[in-house]
Amino acid sequence: MSENDLNYTIRTDLAIEARNAYVEENEETQQSPSGVEVEEKSVEDINITYVTIDPSAEEKLGKKAGNYTTLESKAIRHQDTEMQKRLAVVLGEELARLQQLNNIQPDQTCLVVGLGNHNVTPDALGPLAMEKIMVTTHLFKLHPETVAEGYRPVSAITPGVMGVTGVETSDIIMGIIEKTKPDFVIAIDALASRSIDRINATIQLSDSGIHPGSGVGNKRRELSKDTLGIPVIAIGVPTVVDAVTITNDTIDYLLKHMGREWKEKDDPSKSLTPASMTFGDRTLSEEDMPGLDQRQAILGMVGSLESHEKRKLIEEVLSPIGHNLMVTPKEVDGFIKDMAHVLAAGINAALHERVKGDESQSFTR
Repeated sequence: MSENDLNYTIRTDLAIEARNAYVEENEETQQSPSGVEVEEKSVEDINITYVTIDPSAEEKLGKKAGNYTTLESKAIRHQDTEMQKRLAVVLGEELARLQQLNNIQPDQTCLVVGLGNHNVTPDALGPLAMEKIMVTTHLFKLHPETVAEGYRPVSAITPGVMGVTGVETSDIIMGIIEKTKPDFVIAIDALASRSIDRINATIQLSDSGIHPGSGVGNKRRELSKDTLGIPVIAIGVPTVVDAVTITNDTIDYLLKHMGREWKEKDDPSKSLTPASMTFGDRTLSEEDMPGLDQRQAILGMVGSLESHEKRKLIEEVLSPIGHNLMVTPKEVDGFIKDMAHVLAAGINAALHERVKGDESQSFTR
């Protein structure tokens, strides 16, 4: 199955969602394709999922082979500073793990790239994070005697977007790499998700590279070890979803709400109040989804469709009339600033042994 075959079911940059979409569409096996390994664990209320994709599974998932780590937390949405600090610590640990998998040594030099457009809030994650990155390369060159043990040379750049500069982003970065010769790159960018529940609540790390502009469906030339010649670790956060996803999820929430209403007849303690149905809340679960007969009673023919069939129908309705819009939450300004703080703190901790993620000044505005 090619990526073109999948484009009516998913619009996502997350490997875990691509894997889940494959499982949904292959109901007979309900298993990951061969060549894909998935492992899950939880650390301090942070859900971590490891997805390893072999070259044999690239075409099936539409994702490059590599190691993908997904962190899920509501720290940003809940504006919980202490939880954000814990998230930064875990992010730093997982980023350090990816560095080890790619044989990156503690003294090797790094170029951190903040992709995106500072003037477009959902796409400003990379540029905002750059403002908090601990840059040290100039100190190693000009005043090496002032640099203590536990730090490495780190440079940072915000190349902008092609619509503003007129230059392919990868060309700018390749020129900088040619001149400065870093040992590896960390690239930050906004992504797209197939679930509104993951917006500003998920961080994906991978060593497979990244496509600038992928969050808004405008992929440019990829940044990867294949194109740059050095390891590239990508850090992405979904900040937008398309209208197909929102419509599909809304229908599912409606069905789950009605399913919960039916369950209340047998067990009133399961009553779902409007106050608990906040945006992104997981109170409604798959267990609340009613059976086929009940779904048909609510929505008729639409209620009988499988998830991927429903998504395909919605896209067939919205896309031809130009209504498959890219959407972001109204609180995105605060979300992006907080997420930039978390990413910068985690990256600083992973790059410099003496820096602790939960002690970073990234959490002070």
